[in-house]
Amino acid sequence: MENHNTRYARHYSLKDFGFESQQKLAEAKVLVIGAGGLGCPVLQYLTAAGVGTIGLADDDVVSLSNLQRQVLYATEDIGRAKAAVAAVKLQQLNHDIIINSFKMLVNSTNALELIADYDIVVDCTDNFAARYLINDACVLLNKPLIFGAVYQYEGQVAVFNVADTKGNTTNYRHLFATPPDPLDVDDCNEAGVLGVLPGIIGTLQATEVIKLLTGTGEVLINKLLTFNILTYNNFVIEIPENKEIAGHIPVDEKAFKATDYNWLCGTSVNGIENLVDEVFMQKINLPDTLVIDVREAYELPKADFVNLNIPLSALSQKIPEISENNIILFCQSGKRSLKAGRLLLDKFGNIKKISHLQGGIIALQENINE
Repeated sequence: MENHNTRYARHYSLKDFGFESQQKLAEAKVLVIGAGGLGCPVLQYLTAAGVGTIGLADDDVVSLSNLQRQVLYATEDIGRAKAAVAAVKLQQLNHDIIINSFKMLVNSTNALELIADYDIVVDCTDNFAARYLINDACVLLNKPLIFGAVYQYEGQVAVFNVADTKGNTTNYRHLFATPPDPLDVDDCNEAGVLGVLPGIIGTLQATEVIKLLTGTGEVLINKLLTFNILTYNNFVIEIPENKEIAGHIPVDEKAFKATDYNWLCGTSVNGIENLVDEVFMQKINLPDTLVIDVREAYELPKADFVNLNIPLSALSQKIPEISENNIILFCQSGKRSLKAGRLLLDKFGNIKKISHLQGGIIALQENINE
């Protein structure tokens, strides 16, 4: 960074910040995992602030429904990789910094190597499997983790794996030692989210990164901030340290890489095949196949292929009527169809082939239309 770069003039003038803090940002390396609703504002503000090296990891492509909240992207970006689009736009925003872009799904085989090169990790993902994986990797590598989450009109921010003044350190497992059943927790596809909310929470995550790097203000170490945008009610709770949670975290690199976080978090079930878009469209036309929509009859969008609508609430009673040997299930986001698959698996065992549409019909229709 050039001495007293005009780009950062407002930082230089800021009391208790100045050139010294700006230099700390320039020397920092921050990894942002997820370039969606939370990741967009985090990436934009850290780039504008002059964080010297920013890594971004995301394996998704831009979809039309993303644009309501992921303001880094434009309509002409639909169908393009978020990692690639974001890298170009961020570099245009600030040529002074380094942008490392990774079009990849962060998993147990690559997370440790990826995270090791960075000072701070920002979790901008939207599912439990990713959150637990990132948390455990940061604990093993002793990397600070800035956590964020959104749901409908409410968001949360916390700073994990940093010792407070008493020497206490907490992580995501101090909030939830083991994963809740994801089938009992709605995601944004089903519950929805007001578009401005990820912008607010992501900006708060970026703020915590800057504060932690520069030593400015009071960081949310071992604290969880909850913010409601309908009422502007917010509260901060202390996260208590609990030594018992250590047994839930892989003890070393070998154990971490052997952990199946999708299975651990219930997003995959042995005996139920997860079908991606292309495979799903091929298999629904196979002989002796029944495609079941387990949504309620009023839910949109409607499927434009032959299927039988049996809501999840009525499936148990309808099981005796199923004679086909290949059963393919789908719903809005893939959660209820996986739950339906569990019901059928308990009834039929390995007698019938059971599969479901991963990501649900919303993702299917968006990908088909791209």
